[in-house]
Amino acid sequence: MELIESEQDGVTVVEPRGRIDTNGAKPFGDRVAALINSGVRHILIDFREIPYISSAGFRALLIGAKMMDQGKGRLVLCGMSPEIKRLFEIGNFTDLFMICATREEGIVKTK
Repeated sequence: MELIESEQDGVTVVEPRGRIDTNGAKPFGDRVAALINSGVRHILIDFREIPYISSAGFRALLIGAKMMDQGKGRLVLCGMSPEIKRLFEIGNFTDLFMICATREEGIVKTK
């Protein structure tokens, strides 16, 4: 798994590439946690290069969302394929996260 980070309009954009599975979830979760711990309060995670997310990946997202809530920040997700969106729906995660169709919409909703 590869993680690309950028800054756009005051929002830290994290773009994971590859599977967020048992192997990829730890480095993904660790990086999101490190960003939050460093004081970042606006994070957009762009899923357009994610073909799969496992329960370990969902756990990493839930931990990041909880940390962000405690720090009064905002974690938003965008760019999901229909397959990834379906996994979020099956796990009833769509009510727990702000999910946007595009990066541009996600930037607006993150602020």
